[in-house]
Amino acid sequence: MKIDPTTHVSLPADSNQARGIAEFALAFLYGSAGSTGGRGEPDRSVIERTNLFLTDAIICGVSALALRTAAPTILRAEALRSAAPAAGFGTLRGVSARQVTPGATVLGSDTPVAPEKAIAANAAAVREWDSNGTNFGYNPALGHTAGEFGHNDYYAVPIAAAQLVGGDGLFAMRGMVLLDEIRGRLAEVFSLKTYKIDHVLHGAIASAAVYGAMLGGTAEQIEHAIGMVVAHHVPFRAIRHGKQLSDSKGASAAISTEAAVVATHRALAGFVGPKDIFRNPEAVFCLFKKPDQKNHSPFNLILTRAGADFAVMGMHFKLGLYEHQSAGAIQALLDLLKKHPGLLTDPQGARVRGVRVVAYEPAYSIIGDPAKRDPHTRQSADHSMVYIIATLLRKALQKRTADWATLMLEPADYSLAAIHDPLTRRLMDKVSFQHGGPEYDSGYPEGIPASVVITDDVGHDHDSGLVMFPTGHARNTAGTLHKLLEHKFMRLGALGVSNPTALVKRFEGFDRKSVAQVAQAHGFPIAFASERYE
Repeated sequence: MKIDPTTHVSLPADSNQARGIAEFALAFLYGSAGSTGGRGEPDRSVIERTNLFLTDAIICGVSALALRTAAPTILRAEALRSAAPAAGFGTLRGVSARQVTPGATVLGSDTPVAPEKAIAANAAAVREWDSNGTNFGYNPALGHTAGEFGHNDYYAVPIAAAQLVGGDGLFAMRGMVLLDEIRGRLAEVFSLKTYKIDHVLHGAIASAAVYGAMLGGTAEQIEHAIGMVVAHHVPFRAIRHGKQLSDSKGASAAISTEAAVVATHRALAGFVGPKDIFRNPEAVFCLFKKPDQKNHSPFNLILTRAGADFAVMGMHFKLGLYEHQSAGAIQALLDLLKKHPGLLTDPQGARVRGVRVVAYEPAYSIIGDPAKRDPHTRQSADHSMVYIIATLLRKALQKRTADWATLMLEPADYSLAAIHDPLTRRLMDKVSFQHGGPEYDSGYPEGIPASVVITDDVGHDHDSGLVMFPTGHARNTAGTLHKLLEHKFMRLGALGVSNPTALVKRFEGFDRKSVAQVAQAHGFPIAFASERYE
């Protein structure tokens, strides 16, 4: 694919890509001439898609806080205890007489607090359910198919930055597009998971770049911040290893982003961090993937400045609570049950003798881990293919339907009571999960290839066939996405606010919000549950 220099910016492997990312971010927000392009000009479709992911994230975060899940509740309380910093983070470039606010806010409050604490709390909340958007790191037109996944966990960063410097909704939204672009393109060229590094490192790098640019830092300062993130704060996948996953798994993005914001504050204050970190032979990128030539990084990086070809346009919505690797199998099961409704006639599942799920790597190794056959925590259950499929089947049997809006997986489906539901456990014993081999592996990460075969009580097999692009995937053309997202927003939103429609409208058209509306964006009441979610 030939790169159009009017819409794309190339940061080749033989260049200082940390400085290039910094210059790109500054140019995108404020406009400048040179190799890193001019002012960012995303199409309206890009703004609208990003806004939809923002709304999705907010709804997820509010519901997680309302049910008093552990990590978001702890981090939010920590943030509210933090004193708001004094004004002085800077003002918008080229704009005078802007009042710099004393801090940023957490969901459900308009009290200014330390920005790094607000960002950590909000990022943890939106990520807690593992139900917000997902990227796949797949750009075959450029040959950038590293396949690192990641999630839309980081919108708290540009919102906080806009609050600090008196920015309006368009300024905040442009920061969100920019952050998704940087982390999404890094995911296309470097697979962190291959080296047992957690995907949130890409998000932390992008957060440092965007936050530093929005606060008016120089390219050199932003480069120092990125260098400090990579040199001091590499999160390994130890947080996702073990028979039963912990709060660290859901809060990984929050903790890494908090570190990135602190690093940026230090860089803006004059702290000099490592330069040219992507070509540093002792840093993770060159250390784990040797460059082809001396003084190169392991990859070329292409970033979009204008048009519709932004990374966010290839990201995937989750329609409920489940690990994104299970989306193809969920769609396959629903399709199969719709085609053969007779399988649902016995509410205890007597018509179902066995369920065979077939999928690709890394789905098989991540959510097919034998330890996940017996989950005891929500974080383990939502990463268990066997549990997800058995729970969905139980709900279909009990409700006698295969309608996804009716069956949509929600927090109640991962409570301790649900995890140990006797019928679910019996159905789990009937579910097997197999690796599909090259046929399935070749379809990922372009799609989420999976199939389901149900053997009925008389031994007949019912095969869903291969599913590649389930509903929610950027390449799915079924046309039901917005309707199902609306249902998700209402269902999850009702857990935290009395009027979920009003909450959705509060964040719709965010690019048209005033400075005052951005400052007060999180200042709505949350109805907190009397007991902690378990």
